[in-house]
Amino acid sequence: MSAKTISISEAVDRFLEGVSLARSQNTTRTYRNVMKFLETEVLPAHRLSASSPITAFKEDAVTWLVSAMRDKAPTTERLHLTVLSRFFEFLAAENLAPINLPRVHLLIRQRARRPGIRLPQFPQNDIEKVLDYAEGLLHAPVENEPERLRNLRDRAFLITLADTGLRVHEACNLRRGDLNWQEGRAVIIGKGNREAVIRFTRRSQSALEDYLRARAQMDGASGRPLTALPLFARHDRGNQKRVSAITTATGRNIVNERVMLAIGPQAKGSITPHSFRHYFVTRILQASGNLKLAQELARHRNIAVTQRYAHLSDNELDRGYYQIFETKDAPTVEE
Repeated sequence: MSAKTISISEAVDRFLEGVSLARSQNTTRTYRNVMKFLETEVLPAHRLSASSPITAFKEDAVTWLVSAMRDKAPTTERLHLTVLSRFFEFLAAENLAPINLPRVHLLIRQRARRPGIRLPQFPQNDIEKVLDYAEGLLHAPVENEPERLRNLRDRAFLITLADTGLRVHEACNLRRGDLNWQEGRAVIIGKGNREAVIRFTRRSQSALEDYLRARAQMDGASGRPLTALPLFARHDRGNQKRVSAITTATGRNIVNERVMLAIGPQAKGSITPHSFRHYFVTRILQASGNLKLAQELARHRNIAVTQRYAHLSDNELDRGYYQIFETKDAPTVEE
């Protein structure tokens, strides 16, 4: 099919097919949603449709997209522009349309809003309360064996999030064989399908050992190699005696439930699984002051992301403020 006869819709399908082969399911879904928005919301406003020839698709689509997203957050706009830029690059590389890529990039620089930088906010003291509560689950009274397994699993899960910086889906996908117990490390496939080494503290390893020891009979009866079994398993009626991995939704529910039990119902939604990742990065920076170390351990591709954490904590600000204004030797302003 020539460039003159291929439609915008057909070009989009080819583009998304290539994305699906190279990117994760989540990334592919995001690209598909952006292109659907372009086809259904942006093009019709400029007398184009999905069936229009791809040669009618010009660099001005950058301006059209920006105009259509003025009521969206700058970060959402930036995401859409990134996908659109990749689409233009695909069209040029495949010779599907005469695209002026320098003009595309210039329009994006000129028209795109810059998202404001927000410092990561999370209740550090409350997270530490949740971790103290989690430690107590080791000896908490229970009514049955599944409840005891859930307590030990949730204890290990929360401590692992706090001490490793794992994202919730990464933790849920861990297998027993991923963890090298002697070295205290695990090799995972993380965000962007990149291989990464995760380090475990003695505290997290001990919590995992307590959990897996209690799960030994269940794992042994599974008929599967231990190394292939999930590190965090389901313990509910629906799962019966199968050893199935928890989902990311279950991981989020664990955090929500345990936060409310540890702090109270008023804390609902104030701490998410990603809050433990913020806690992890902030602890590294507070203890070492080493930005590069924090970047590598957090697996941030861009050090600018890590720099967002390199700010004084509220406690430090409070202490400095009151030392200046509330002590007997506080400086006075001369009139």
